[in-house]
Amino acid sequence: MLDFFLGVLGCFVRAVNFVLEIWVSISRLRRFARIVITGRLDSDPEIKVLPDPKILPPAAERALAEAEQRRRNGPA
Repeated sequence: MLDFFLGVLGCFVRAVNFVLEIWVSISRLRRFARIVITGRLDSDPEIKVLPDPKILPPAAERALAEAEQRRRNGPA
């Protein structure tokens, strides 16, 4: 009974390994095709980095403060 179980388990592991090998081969072929088509070795980065925020000049800060104050006071 143990030999049968280990045989089935081994067959299952080999089948999973076979599927994973096919998956890796397909992903490598896609990467190679992307290199051939685009001519670039790597794809665009997955993470987009936001640009640094710009520092407002004092006049712009005063204008924003005045606009915020007018908004708080409401229509008069």
